[in-house]
Amino acid sequence: MSEEVLPGGHRRVDRVLADDYLAGLGELPLPELRAMRIEAEQEETDVSYLRRMLQGRMDIVQGELARRRGEGSGSLVDDLPRLLADAPSGGPRGLGRHNAAEPSRADSHRRRLEALIADLQLSDVPTRTDDELTRALTMLRDEEHMISERRREIQRVVDACHAEVARRYRDGEADVSDALPTTDSLGS
Repeated sequence: MSEEVLPGGHRRVDRVLADDYLAGLGELPLPELRAMRIEAEQEETDVSYLRRMLQGRMDIVQGELARRRGEGSGSLVDDLPRLLADAPSGGPRGLGRHNAAEPSRADSHRRRLEALIADLQLSDVPTRTDDELTRALTMLRDEEHMISERRREIQRVVDACHAEVARRYRDGEADVSDALPTTDSLGS
């Protein structure tokens, strides 16, 4: 399910993770640098969204296996609010980043995950055997691991862009007033 980064590809992930994406970062005009940072942040948002959707499916499978061991409140449906809470019993997730951007490819990510669920025959979790669920959970974990690694690679790009913007402000190469709205843009 995990997509490979294609050298010379035209998708956003291909551009953001290209070997030369950060080349010459210190010489780029500030608007171009900011555009690159926004592009990388959006890709991080999309990958994070896919990762969280995948983790939700993992939580459901783990919850069904736990229910079968006598844990939980009785039915998988009854346990869903607890299973899909932001901080499951496994502890907090992610690196504590907050990004207000919405995923730009939510429908595409849903279709991708639905295809994986269909391949794993997980559309009706309670009817699967323990062995089927365990195998599916292993595959979901492997996929989550690959997506998490991709997310970390993208975060390194975002961090490099942030660091370069900060360096320019710190070293006086950029003026903070350029980032503030002007009275013209405020409608005054």
